[in-house]
Amino acid sequence: MALFYRSLFFILGLFILTFGVCLTIKAELGVGAWDALNVALTEWIGLTIGTWVIIDGAVLIFVNAFLLKRKPEILSLLTIIFIGSLVDFWILIVFKSWEFTGLFVQLVTLVLGLFIIGIGASIYLQAKFPSSPIDSFMLAIQKRFGVSLMTAKTIGEIVALIPALLLKGPIGFGTIIITFLIGPFIQLCFPYFEKLLHRLTERSYQGKY
Repeated sequence: MALFYRSLFFILGLFILTFGVCLTIKAELGVGAWDALNVALTEWIGLTIGTWVIIDGAVLIFVNAFLLKRKPEILSLLTIIFIGSLVDFWILIVFKSWEFTGLFVQLVTLVLGLFIIGIGASIYLQAKFPSSPIDSFMLAIQKRFGVSLMTAKTIGEIVALIPALLLKGPIGFGTIIITFLIGPFIQLCFPYFEKLLHRLTERSYQGKY
């Protein structure tokens, strides 16, 4: 049952996370640094946003291996392929005809998306399955430099922000909000879902006896 709950957290968390990411994109007030980079690459070169999510992730697998001085975690590629596919699912199918107009509605959509990203990341990371290379990048920075999860996430966002700016991606005040609040949101939600998974797995373990 423990594996069942971990798998459930992994799949559900990624669905929630990518839903939040696409909400921030549709808000059109500026997106997170990595998403801004992917949108910019789509506009400059082509391919879908989800495809660039996968390509970026593949590159980060080797960056993370360098930071941690380990072999590349190739299984993370499966995770990022799933994430990229979900991003295209939300953007190209679910949200295809959705438009969020009016500053207030856009702002609410952005903040809601940000909070949902924090929840989704906090849920799926509990599974301890190969994580998204972007989140692994955050964890690699945390371990390599001994900083908090919040600081590591912020550093990772800034790393992506620089090329996104150079490529004139959809950077706005929403990007600043996401860059500096996504870390605290994850740090806020993470302990709650860590305890929830522990309770569920402990209950299932006790139920065997």
